[in-house]
Amino acid sequence: MTALPLSSPFTAEISQTVSALNAARSAWRERQAGRHAVARFPSPTVLSEAVEHLSAALFPARLGGFRGGVAREDDFVAERLGGAFALLGQEIDAEFDYWQRETDQPFDPDQAQTIVRLFAATLPEIRAAIDADVEAAFVGDPAARSVDEILISYPGALAIRYHRIAHELHALGAVIVARIVSEFANARTGIDIHPGATIGPSFFIDHGTGVVIGETAIIGRNVRLYQHVTLGARSPLGLAPAGPRTRHARHPILEDDVIVYAGATILGRVTIGRGSTIGGNVWLLDDVPAHSLIVQPGAIRLKEDQAHQLGARLAEHGA
Repeated sequence: MTALPLSSPFTAEISQTVSALNAARSAWRERQAGRHAVARFPSPTVLSEAVEHLSAALFPARLGGFRGGVAREDDFVAERLGGAFALLGQEIDAEFDYWQRETDQPFDPDQAQTIVRLFAATLPEIRAAIDADVEAAFVGDPAARSVDEILISYPGALAIRYHRIAHELHALGAVIVARIVSEFANARTGIDIHPGATIGPSFFIDHGTGVVIGETAIIGRNVRLYQHVTLGARSPLGLAPAGPRTRHARHPILEDDVIVYAGATILGRVTIGRGSTIGGNVWLLDDVPAHSLIVQPGAIRLKEDQAHQLGARLAEHGA
């Protein structure tokens, strides 16, 4: 941290701002009465480094930059895993320190290490799932020249890679760490996938910007989404309760082989049946049978004189 010079021209402003921030913190703590002060909290900076180590271990040459030959590849992977696991253990431990204030029962002191060990066992499955996702993208996108191009540069591939890591951490109980990991992908790609969402193999998000997938969404095998698709929950009437939140299934289920085109919004615990296609900008609140095609009504084509009349009427009304 850079210290301000003793003769800073902003001395008065610093003093006033410090006082005002003190008042803001005090007001927050008063509203959070009964909750202990935060002693430790997971660090996004540290977790970002951990995910980079994991990505390198999963894909040594393409994402890790390893060039040492096959004979030394396992040593490189072991080194990266060692760094990743140490950082993850540290940050998961910080999360449990944070949650400890919510209960009188102490957590197992080895809880973070246990989660890291269990997470380590999922990495081969994560690697296989990402490989299937990349292959699905190659099949689904005629513009793709190679699977390597997809893994390295496609925003959808990055988002699902981060999700598959975050989902396993979420399932093991490191929910804040998982959410931070998922938000790295959101920040880089504009694709927002809650780590609680369950996503089957061979998943492809084409283009991707603006895609939102909620916490309890379930997505089957070989599903494809395009940009600005929302798999969301229907907002309840009134304000959400201030007390403990109940977790319930509130997001869509997409069965195998579903395609959802750009701008579609699917809300609530509805099921989109296997093999269905949902057209662009469709708004859906109901179940869709298998092998359905759901589209908007077609656009109306106006004759030239009708278009001029409509334009004049819109201009008259300030539209």
